[in-house]
Amino acid sequence: MEPLANKIRPQTLKDFVGQEHLVGLGKALRKAIEEKHLFSFVLWGPPGTGKTTIARIYAKAVNARIYELSAVSAGKDDIRKIIDEPDTLLENRPKVLFLDEIHRFNKAQQDYLLPFVESGKLTLIGATTENPSFEVISPLLSRCRVFVLESLTEKDLKKIILRTKIKLPKDALEWLVALANGDARIAITALENTKRFYGTVSTATLKNAFEHAFIRFDKKGDEHYDTISAYIKSMRAGDADAALYYLARMIEGGEDPKFIARRMVVFASEDIGLAQPTALVVANAVFAAVDVIGMPEAQINLAHGTAYLALAAKDRSAYDAYFEALDDVKKTRNLPIPMKVRNAPTKLMKELGYHKGYQMYQKKPGSVEESFLPEKLKGKRYLRRGK
Repeated sequence: MEPLANKIRPQTLKDFVGQEHLVGLGKALRKAIEEKHLFSFVLWGPPGTGKTTIARIYAKAVNARIYELSAVSAGKDDIRKIIDEPDTLLENRPKVLFLDEIHRFNKAQQDYLLPFVESGKLTLIGATTENPSFEVISPLLSRCRVFVLESLTEKDLKKIILRTKIKLPKDALEWLVALANGDARIAITALENTKRFYGTVSTATLKNAFEHAFIRFDKKGDEHYDTISAYIKSMRAGDADAALYYLARMIEGGEDPKFIARRMVVFASEDIGLAQPTALVVANAVFAAVDVIGMPEAQINLAHGTAYLALAAKDRSAYDAYFEALDDVKKTRNLPIPMKVRNAPTKLMKELGYHKGYQMYQKKPGSVEESFLPEKLKGKRYLRRGK
């Protein structure tokens, strides 16, 4: 049976809901579709916000044959099959590859894809929920325009839900919109399951259907954020057992291992910091291992890193100091920099006193014999160890 979300999927921009900043009148993506510009691009945004729909509308507008692959399961052979398909079968129509979750393609796979995009044999539309700056190799990303999608508003979601023609009371509509949290796919699927299982839709039947129809770890919903939060808080508290449990729960639930590894790199500086500076080295090594080795073996690297970070001494002084300094920057803006620490590349600048009297090293390492802060902030201390 065809899913309801597919049945009501818009075929043209006229019926598309949301993303007005991209497909509204006169906006960049709408103009590209209307004027039939053939170019590669990446759609970056939360799940259920219209990435697949936009890709299909675009391919239809430029009269292209669209090939849809998921980077989770696809590989080089799948791309080769598309490239090898004779153009005569397509009546010389362009080939558009819609690659969902492009961030799950490793570097070697992206390298393989690059020359086909570069030569124009394939027009690429990548879809990702992760920042493409981190996940897509620079040569490939430089040949794509990036469009950022936003979570659907409550108004957008209500409009989409009403299009299903399934009757539901106002309180159930409000509950469903809150549950979906900007994701149209969650809203439509929950509504469809409720109607199928219970015949009528109410807040109570929606709750029952949702509990039975969705696995508890939903990497697109609250469980995703709750579990990563529990993982970080467990490492912060030094509870390695709990951290490893939540790591296993995320891995088993299908979480992207690189998402976990990125959080470990942040944690190493934010929470461990100066107490054990090598933690950042370890966290980066784990990230590199995950990137090169891949799953399932990379879960061992993640476990190793998790245990190390959880058991490490903690010191947030560098983190706290930076954001305190940033707060002063925002309040005071461009205060004059003391003359002695200004750059003096010319003779005139030296004559004006730039760099004069600067001592490269303090007599005692770590001591501040003379502050180099702007006059207004003299004596201010941001970095306070042992807090």
